[in-house]
Amino acid sequence: YSLELCGGTHVDRTGDIGLCVVLGDSASSAGIRRIEALTGTAALEYLNEQAKNISAVAQAIKAQPTDVVERVSTLISERKSLQNEVAQLRRELAMAGGGSAPSERSGKSVNGTQFVAHVLTGVSGKDLPTLIDTHKAQIGSGVVLLIADTGAKAAIAVGVTDDLTEKFSAVDILRAAVTELGGKGGGGRRDLAQGGSPDAVNANAAIAAAEKILEG
Repeated sequence: YSLELCGGTHVDRTGDIGLCVVLGDSASSAGIRRIEALTGTAALEYLNEQAKNISAVAQAIKAQPTDVVERVSTLISERKSLQNEVAQLRRELAMAGGGSAPSERSGKSVNGTQFVAHVLTGVSGKDLPTLIDTHKAQIGSGVVLLIADTGAKAAIAVGVTDDLTEKFSAVDILRAAVTELGGKGGGGRRDLAQGGSPDAVNANAAIAAAEKILEG
């Protein structure tokens, strides 16, 4: 197999190629790798452009070019930490009832079963399972329905405490609610199920559909 690098046009010696910058490699076919590189003037122009980009980044983050990698790594870590903090604050706000729409119904008994339902803003679908577990722990026994109105779409989650999973399935309740919201499907387990819909406009109807199942 061949080990030499061709600079485009075949040359008499590798020294004729001059400066060479490898851009990357990929698989062109089974067992064959394709290496892409710039040579000569094109390679020099590429390196100059990269140097300008590094200088611009260094200026933007207020660091020396030699410290760019370390500074960017620090900024990424700080960003992740702030994202986690914001997510936690949103969950705490949701648990406190902040951002709930006027349509929310909370803490009522339906045919002897404690039922908690909230329409939330400021949280995403991935926040709902944690919120469901927290609500279940607070009520001890019952069913929880949470609808996260994210603006463009809505996320729905239903939780059933362990003592009621023989009587109610979170999947059945979820699908009834999702249907009223104009969504399709959704699934999970008897104690926790999730789904989605185009929006949360019909939240009242979704909550009412869940209550109907609890009524039997």
